[in-house]
Amino acid sequence: MPHFSYGIGAQDILRQSETNRSNISTMGEFMKTKRAYSGSPGFSLVELMVVLVIIGILVLLALPRLQPVVTKAKETEAKLMLKQVYTLEKSYKYEHDTYTTTLSDIGFEQDKLVTDGGRARYRITIASADANSFLAEAVAVVDFNGDGRYNTWTVDQTGNIVDKTPA
Repeated sequence: MPHFSYGIGAQDILRQSETNRSNISTMGEFMKTKRAYSGSPGFSLVELMVVLVIIGILVLLALPRLQPVVTKAKETEAKLMLKQVYTLEKSYKYEHDTYTTTLSDIGFEQDKLVTDGGRARYRITIASADANSFLAEAVAVVDFNGDGRYNTWTVDQTGNIVDKTPA
C-alpha cells in the first residue's frame, strides 16, 4: 500500500515542538531579565520632581541674599570705565592744557548698552569740563536691585570715584 503524506510528519511535529520550547525558554529569560531591571535602584519621576521643587525653594531663599553681591559686581563696571575716563582726561589735559567735554576727543568709546543689545550697563558722559576741572559720570541704564533708583557714579579731576546714587 502506498503511503500518503498530508504535509505534516512526525519529524515536523518534533521540530515544531522544540522550536516552541526554545521560544518559551527565551521568553522566560526575557521575563527574568525584565524583573531584574524593575527591582534595580533608580529614581521615579515623582522623586525627581520633589528634589527639583526643593532645589527651587532653596534658590528662592538664597536669591535675596545674593542680590547685593550681584549689584556690587555690576558697580565695578562703572568704576573701571570712570577710571579709564580719568586717565584719558589727564592725558588730554597734559597735551591741550584743558579738559574736554567730549568722550571722542579723549578716545573713549562707549560700549553698546544692554538696552540696545550690548553688554554695557552704564552710560558714560562728561557732565562738565574746563581748564582746571572735569566731572564725568556713569549712570546705570538698568535698575539692578529693583528699588527704583539707577546707580550713578562720578569721577573728577582728582580721580575720586564717588557713588551719587539718589537716596
